[in-house]
Amino acid sequence: MALADIRQRPGVLLTAAILLHVILISAQVNSASGLPVLQVVTFGSFAEVQRGTMAVVNGVGDLWAGYIGLQGVHEENDALKQELRALQVRLQQERAEAQRTDNLRQLLELRERANLDTTAAEVIAAAASPEFRTVTIDKGTGEGLKADMAVISPAGVVGRVILPSGRASKVQLLIDRNAAAGALIERTRVQGVVEGFGDGSLRLAYVPGTADVRPGDLVVTSGIDGIYPKGFVIGTIDHVDRGNGGYHVITVRPAVDFTRLEEVLVVRAPASREVPEGDS
Repeated sequence: MALADIRQRPGVLLTAAILLHVILISAQVNSASGLPVLQVVTFGSFAEVQRGTMAVVNGVGDLWAGYIGLQGVHEENDALKQELRALQVRLQQERAEAQRTDNLRQLLELRERANLDTTAAEVIAAAASPEFRTVTIDKGTGEGLKADMAVISPAGVVGRVILPSGRASKVQLLIDRNAAAGALIERTRVQGVVEGFGDGSLRLAYVPGTADVRPGDLVVTSGIDGIYPKGFVIGTIDHVDRGNGGYHVITVRPAVDFTRLEEVLVVRAPASREVPEGDS
């Protein structure tokens, strides 16, 4: 059936016969190099196929090598990033350790200057409510701490111990609304009472309206309360208003940054009570 179909297409038979004839002639005819033309053509065609195949293989090889190299670069970048993070953490640790060392150095200098019986303590917690300005320190009755012992820092007065336990104590900060301390203005020696307002500020009360008071004046402890030793810094006067009752209304900016307390000194020796002039 197929043979009959081919016979009905003489053009196809003619083309096939011509092609076969050309192949036979090429097999017998030599090229300029002395080789049969058929062999030269066949070799050239096969060489081109080989060239194309090799190009594809080389391209795939280069692509694979590039992928492997890129994977290596990614792994190296990840390793460098991890090393950088580790160095950053180490730097933060070293900075914190340096800050702690500096704080301890300042505490030691304060202890030497104060010439008082003190013990160093670390702040380990703070009150969760802003209504009660207290912190917890890691020293208690085991180290001889008692209620109403003064707590100080290199910057100034911190507060007093209000609840000691065996290994920890609660400290009422001077800015607590129920806290107070005897105070005086260092420049004029005018006395008053510093009171906490619970909002981070202090007020200097009971200072006569005729007293010489100026913003920037330094306010220190007077020692009359029997808790805080005399002469420790409380803060500086920030604002002065004459009140209606014959007393100044004085706002004091605390010397201590109560948001950054880390180490403190607890004064174990009671303060000597000062007797104001005129009292007997």
